[in-house]
Amino acid sequence: IIFCTGSLIGQIETTKRVPTRDFSERVDAALGTGGVFSRLVGLVLRSVMPTWFQPYAEMEARASYISTFQAQLVYGLLQTPAYARAVLGVRTEGELDTKVAARMDRQRILDREDPPLMWVVMSEAVLHQDVGGRDVMRDQLAHLLALQRREWVKVQILPFEAGAHAGQMGSFNLLRFEGDPDIVYTEDFVQGHMTANPQALREGSLRYDHLQAAALSLEGSAERIARVMEERYGHQPEPDGRAVA
Repeated sequence: IIFCTGSLIGQIETTKRVPTRDFSERVDAALGTGGVFSRLVGLVLRSVMPTWFQPYAEMEARASYISTFQAQLVYGLLQTPAYARAVLGVRTEGELDTKVAARMDRQRILDREDPPLMWVVMSEAVLHQDVGGRDVMRDQLAHLLALQRREWVKVQILPFEAGAHAGQMGSFNLLRFEGDPDIVYTEDFVQGHMTANPQALREGSLRYDHLQAAALSLEGSAERIARVMEERYGHQPEPDGRAVA
């Protein structure tokens, strides 16, 4: 009782298509395999990530608190599939579907019974950077507003009027764990860098404190996201032709 076409199964069997997590869970349920297919899909999706990024993805999944500053793009855990496709498509020649699926699979940690607390500060420039077109951006900003309704996801916008700020050196993430050393993570145009060096952690934490203080409040951030969504990317028509923000 999997509810899919024979063509889809054939594509999966011949490795022309990677099964989704939902498909694998249904196969496990139908065949009583105890999660074997779901675990295999997780390994396949992880394998398409850059080798240097895989250790970070594993640590991210274990973190109890994720705080991130994003200067240019929406953080991967908060991206819609269409936004992720536009981002990954810039530098991906093949396996784009699988790489998008891998990014979406990372987001499953936010749906766990014990999700990490996630605090995001992002530059207002992220809202204005047109990634994928107006429809994609409108849906992405609406997704950010929806995520803010979760108690464990907090989004602050660092407004243009903040001027010079502590994040001008670029994006960075701080991962905190229960019982393990905290980690600061940065990326350059070649690879990522992860360290538990105490001095780097102090510097990252101090910078993040300054960014949070300079950013809009949670309520003000939601208002700014909604305003940019409406003014820059327009209204979304309903089926009856009316328009809604």
